[in-house]
Amino acid sequence: MDVLPKWADVILIPLINLLLAFIISALVILAIGEDPVFALKTMIQGSLMSTYGWGYTLYYATNFMFTGLAVAVAFHARLFNIGGEGQATLGGLGVALICLSIPWPHWTIAIIAAMIGAAAFGAIWAAVPAYLQARRGSHIVITTIMFNYIAFSVLNYMLVNVLRPPGSQDPASARFPEGTNLPTFQEFFAQFGITAFRGAPVNVSFLLAVAACILVWLLIWRTRLGYEIRAFGHSESAAVYAGISPFRITVIAMIISGALAGMMAINNVMGEAERLVLNSVEGAGFIGIAVALMGRSHPFGVFLAALLFGFLFQGGAELGLWTNIPVQLIIVIQALVILFTGALDNMVRMPLERLFLRFRRVG
Repeated sequence: MDVLPKWADVILIPLINLLLAFIISALVILAIGEDPVFALKTMIQGSLMSTYGWGYTLYYATNFMFTGLAVAVAFHARLFNIGGEGQATLGGLGVALICLSIPWPHWTIAIIAAMIGAAAFGAIWAAVPAYLQARRGSHIVITTIMFNYIAFSVLNYMLVNVLRPPGSQDPASARFPEGTNLPTFQEFFAQFGITAFRGAPVNVSFLLAVAACILVWLLIWRTRLGYEIRAFGHSESAAVYAGISPFRITVIAMIISGALAGMMAINNVMGEAERLVLNSVEGAGFIGIAVALMGRSHPFGVFLAALLFGFLFQGGAELGLWTNIPVQLIIVIQALVILFTGALDNMVRMPLERLFLRFRRVG
């Protein structure tokens, strides 16, 4: 029997971890002579109090939803996929090849093909470490980390030697055809005479990310495959006894995980940059780990955690713009949130378990 009730595990522990991270962040801001209350107000004002701020918050959250879901699916099979950064990088290459290969007549057709390309490239990049673990015993943490750097090298080669337009000095692909341009929220609301999200990069891929959350929930908790993934994650020996193939589940879970990470490129490559550039992922693959940990690997939790990290990224940009807080400290604040919600989770969990156990004995 679990010591903690479900609501405490899902809601209370993440909230306490988040509060501790913010307290430490406030102390750090005080130590450099800045006002933490003003810093918090600046973050809220810049990321939540205007449609422009919300546009950037949702844009970042879209990236984190895809990478968070990617990590979460692997977690359910007890696989620690650290390769989201590389899988999203290769997903961007898949999107670029699709968008540049055909003069697409309309974005509704192009986005379907781009989704297939992004998912396929990400899935293939995740399938190799999965096979190496399932057949050769290579640890998936090590291989997925190594594959990140291989992916960066592949992208660099493709941009410099294959996709770079003749005469260009910029290591980036050509602009995608107009028929691939995804409508932004600004353009969508303008059809109804509403002026909102002006200048913000959030686009229809946010809706894809929300749909992905729903589909992953259905997969994990409403399908036989999802049951097998969870059973394998809880106990490999019991899963084998029940006739579940460890090789099959390892490979399938990682393929789904890689496909989700690859689909992040729909947002940042096709939706925002409208071309493929170096470092387009910008660390979102690693942030996905924290998002999955904070969201307890549940799609709804991933959705909420992605919104939080979207707020932190946009709010951090506002701090760098309107305060004297250095950019490096903004990274420290984000790292503290990751530290408390991930690595130091047991620091909160264990005292809470003892507290709940004491109340249960008294009751």
